[in-house]
Amino acid sequence: MNIIDVINLIKKEENLTKGEISAKIGIKQSYLSDMIAGRKPVSFEMKYKINKAFPYCYANDFEKNNKSTQEENKQKTLPLIPIDAIAGVPAGDFQGIRFEDCEQYRIPDFDSKGAEFLIRVNGSSMYPKYSNGDILACKKIEEILFIQWGKVYVIDSSQGSLVKRLFEDKENKEYLICVSDNKENYPPFSIPKSDIRSLSIVIGVIRLE
Repeated sequence: MNIIDVINLIKKEENLTKGEISAKIGIKQSYLSDMIAGRKPVSFEMKYKINKAFPYCYANDFEKNNKSTQEENKQKTLPLIPIDAIAGVPAGDFQGIRFEDCEQYRIPDFDSKGAEFLIRVNGSSMYPKYSNGDILACKKIEEILFIQWGKVYVIDSSQGSLVKRLFEDKENKEYLICVSDNKENYPPFSIPKSDIRSLSIVIGVIRLE
């Protein structure tokens, strides 16, 4: 309905004057007159005000909008952790960061593979597999027992957030061996399992040329 139809409907249902209608909406009568004359636009916010005062006016419009919003919310978004996963020297970690506070991105292909968050690579230890600036899509692993040896993981530890391939330390079962793809510049090292606060497997990457 246009604004003229809305006002006529209100007059018919409520038997109110334009002054009484504008007062209930919470606007000046002159502003209402300007909207009726086409001198002022009827914004979404104005429709909301009118619908709040007279729910039968724009009920269908707001019902459609709510359904659209609900459908959009059903589509999963992935949080981009606001720190870098270090593929090189260790730095800060992401323990305690709330996913809902991060920037959110909708990437259906990653969603279908079970990705839970995104994190940016900093450094060259995983080159050429991953380059500095790449964004990794990751899925959390609940138990260290389910590690797939040789796969790339993001490790949250006291040494920082690391991107490494993980292998079993056969000499000490309480440790894991972290291996870089750029082995010439970054030799393997061991990390105690007790120092791993969370472990996430990398399932995809976004790269800008």
